[in-house]
Amino acid sequence: MRRFVAWGLCLLLFTVSGVLAVAQDASVMDLETATGYFQNDLIAVEYNDDGRATLESIIDTLRTALGVPDDLNEGNEGAVGDFDVAIESKDIVNMLAQAYYTLANVFLEEPEDEAIYLRGKHWGLKSLRMNPEFVQLERSRFDTAVAAESDVAALYWTNSNWLRVAQKNVMQSVFAGVPSRVKAIMNRLTEIAPEYANGGPYRQTGAYFSGLPAGFGRDMNAALTNLCHVVDEPDFCAECDVSLSIEDANAYFENRTFFAEFYLMPSDEWEAAARILQSVLDEPIGELYPLMNAYSQENARQLLEEVNENL
Repeated sequence: MRRFVAWGLCLLLFTVSGVLAVAQDASVMDLETATGYFQNDLIAVEYNDDGRATLESIIDTLRTALGVPDDLNEGNEGAVGDFDVAIESKDIVNMLAQAYYTLANVFLEEPEDEAIYLRGKHWGLKSLRMNPEFVQLERSRFDTAVAAESDVAALYWTNSNWLRVAQKNVMQSVFAGVPSRVKAIMNRLTEIAPEYANGGPYRQTGAYFSGLPAGFGRDMNAALTNLCHVVDEPDFCAECDVSLSIEDANAYFENRTFFAEFYLMPSDEWEAAARILQSVLDEPIGELYPLMNAYSQENARQLLEEVNENL
């Protein structure tokens, strides 16, 4: 399953354990500038080398603001969980989880992306567990804690990273009980904030049901029902009892690429997939979602190559 690839500052880059790390530098951007890139539930950098450098500098700034030492093992859930963060910094923790997801999803290739998704997952869980009520309820049941949680960003970016890690280790994740946990988060998100990230909870849930192994919960009807909330495709969605429920969903191109990748292509609906992917390529990127629309167009090009081989 595929991964979901301005101005820059002078950075010193080095590789640690196969993961690109950003060195501390006096010229790193200030926190107000870094947080200013978080717009419309996403990160507004450009889809190019300068955009990647800016995103890496944002991550460095957020880590500095939290006081994260260079030697903290962010790939270890316990190490991140034990790291002391003031409750006033919870939003910054959420931003760090989101920034790690965006870096891995858009700019990194396998296998180094998995380590970055792990970091994002651990900071997301860190944010959730900064809520004492969540911690208390989690001692009994994780899904009970999730059902009472209202921090949408913490839930969404925890899940975004967690789903990516699970995709890379599908059967291991199934037997570890990951599906029930991520599904609990998705259920909560569709209940309290289905519009977040331009219908992100519906995209997550649709891809989740499509990506599960056959015999272990794969449900293409559930995938279709969820994805139909973010596309205007009456030929496929007329019987799903949903409409285009996310305002301006077509303006966010990933809604259409997800519909093609996680429903139409697995269902051998090649002509429809080609039409929808071409529609993404034919439209201007626009100003609202400069990174994700540009990345979605590149993803659409790659998907269309596979689709054309099957027409």
